[in-house]
Amino acid sequence: MSVTEQHPRHRLNDVLHNPVRFSIIAALDRAGTLGFREVRDAVEITDSALSKQVSLLEAAGYVSVGKSFVGKMPRTSLTLTRPGRTAWQTHLAALREIAGDATP
Repeated sequence: MSVTEQHPRHRLNDVLHNPVRFSIIAALDRAGTLGFREVRDAVEITDSALSKQVSLLEAAGYVSVGKSFVGKMPRTSLTLTRPGRTAWQTHLAALREIAGDATP
């Protein structure tokens, strides 16, 4: 690394560095859109913990939250946004570079 290059840790995303948010985005990256319950079960957290983390991801513009009804039952869906996918890919690339694997 030359004097002008920054260490890849400077490209890590503070929002995605949290293990729960990292896991949520990883699940959404594989699926694109998932139901709230599917994400909750995949990440193994409570409804309230997921709701809090999704609010932070939504405020960052990384996740969009959809509300609908199936019959009279409300359904919430979570979708990884384009900026979210870009942030995720940048974060993963920095982690790989730190770990010594710069391949995407």
